[in-house]
Amino acid sequence: MKTIIQKGAVLTAIVASTATIAHAQITLTGEIRPRFEYLHGFGSPADTLQKSSQFVLQRTRLNFGYKADKFKTGFVLQDVRVWGNQSQLNMGDGGGSFGLHEGWAEYFFSKKISAKLGRQEISYDDERILGAVNWAQQARSHDAFLLKYADSTFTAHAGFAYNQNANATTGTSYTIIKSYKEMQYLWLNKQIKSLNISLLALNVGQQSPATVHSTRYVTTFGTHTEYKTKPLFASVNFYYQSGTDMTLTSKGVPKKVAAMLGGVDLAYTLKEKFTVGLGYEYISGQSQTDTTTAYKNVNHSFNPVFGTNHKFNGYMDYYYVGNHINTVGLQDAYLKLKYKAESWNIALDLHQFMAAADVLDTKELAQTGQYKAMNSSLGSEIDLTFGYNLPGGVGVMAGYSHYLPSPTIGIVKGVKDSNGNGRTDQISNWAYVMITFKPAFIK
Repeated sequence: MKTIIQKGAVLTAIVASTATIAHAQITLTGEIRPRFEYLHGFGSPADTLQKSSQFVLQRTRLNFGYKADKFKTGFVLQDVRVWGNQSQLNMGDGGGSFGLHEGWAEYFFSKKISAKLGRQEISYDDERILGAVNWAQQARSHDAFLLKYADSTFTAHAGFAYNQNANATTGTSYTIIKSYKEMQYLWLNKQIKSLNISLLALNVGQQSPATVHSTRYVTTFGTHTEYKTKPLFASVNFYYQSGTDMTLTSKGVPKKVAAMLGGVDLAYTLKEKFTVGLGYEYISGQSQTDTTTAYKNVNHSFNPVFGTNHKFNGYMDYYYVGNHINTVGLQDAYLKLKYKAESWNIALDLHQFMAAADVLDTKELAQTGQYKAMNSSLGSEIDLTFGYNLPGGVGVMAGYSHYLPSPTIGIVKGVKDSNGNGRTDQISNWAYVMITFKPAFIK
């Protein structure tokens, strides 16, 4: 009798579990994405005797999702490492970056209102200010709490984050580099037929190194607006930044921030295959020739904050990909051509870069003592990209980029020849091949 009762209990548990699963949705997928790269003058003009770099960097992910009637969860385990960065028969990890990329839960109070909390990617619009940075193998995620509302044409998200080093019993000091102490934002989106309008207000607080318990805030607010019909696409970005900078004036007072970003993008598609695009972006910067105290006490350099910057301003990452912050800004005029077939596509992007603020002619200053500006041209870039979908859903992407530097970009990046001029005589290029596998184990 006891055995029968035990078997009955097990059967009841199995039936109950099956019933629970039947009312839920479970997904288990993965991603394996190795990328070979060749770099020479990537991110900055190549210098004399500089050797090229070659490596394979791989991202491996396991994605688990669960959805019930009132809530859903998401978990992303991620490993990022360079091929060969561990010795053979290695006893420990120590060579890569393995961890929890995402771990969140979302509760639905109704069909329109929900709350999402935990480690998560945060991405909006064209990802100019808030993006997941998916091109980077490690990508970007935040520890945050979101309140969300959505109906058929209107969406509103309010996000909050507060970061600490550890669960210490005293103090609120935060010293993690390349991060932030706290964040609040509000994102509103309205769809009106072919018009899509977004408004964003983002407030980010950084821990002051001088005063442990002091946080300085920079607020970014603006709009991303799109107009989309069958052959035509147009978008406009405008964002303004204000607040208090982390740097100090000559009197030891935190600098004020007054900066802006504006851009327009137009694209026209012929027969759903060939697209021609034109665009221009202006990102304000700090003049190196204006020496007045009133000007120097304000930071005029715009910071794209959490944007997916690799997709903007050329693929060789000369601008705003961990660099070019608090400098002379940027003007980017570009032409983009793309042809898309059923299983492959090819794209050619041409960029002409110019400084948004004056670049100081240091040789002129040394010779005459006068503050004069150099030519504003920062050079140009050519990006060629090819994509192909193999049978079975495996993606292959390859690209080649070539930067044609000017003396001015050499001075901005600190790459000079023996005469003190910005170096332009070296080849600066980048090439890559990336293969992406996305298995669906349970779906």
